[in-house]
Amino acid sequence: MNAKLKRYGIYQKIMKLRGGLQNELLKEFDEEGYQPSGGESQKLALVRADYRDAPFILLDEPTAALDPEAEYTLYKDVRENMEDKTILFISHRMSSCRFCDRIIVISEGKIVEEGTHGELIKRKGLYSRLFETQAENYLQSLNC
Repeated sequence: MNAKLKRYGIYQKIMKLRGGLQNELLKEFDEEGYQPSGGESQKLALVRADYRDAPFILLDEPTAALDPEAEYTLYKDVRENMEDKTILFISHRMSSCRFCDRIIVISEGKIVEEGTHGELIKRKGLYSRLFETQAENYLQSLNC
């Protein structure tokens, strides 16, 4: 367990708690329990998923509470540490799709595109438009 906590960058935080690994999670169970931040909760969820050693993992918006650097690190860690698993990411952040082996674009409940990031960008379809729109927002914020 310690290795997996270290792998996802949460080990030191857990070990600083009064009970370490035996600390209660959430204040609902113990007034002095550990109340993780959104990002810490997401990291703990990844540790749990990795620890269970399941062949298939579903991650719904796994980086929603992370800053861009933490998001990059998380995706890098997932690729390195769970390469033997099938992982389904659900995300509205197009930048998080770049590292995926296969991207499925769903619109109005239907699959409208699928392929790699490069293939979908070249097709100039919905994925490409969404990716470019999000990228444009980032670029415009640099010019303010």
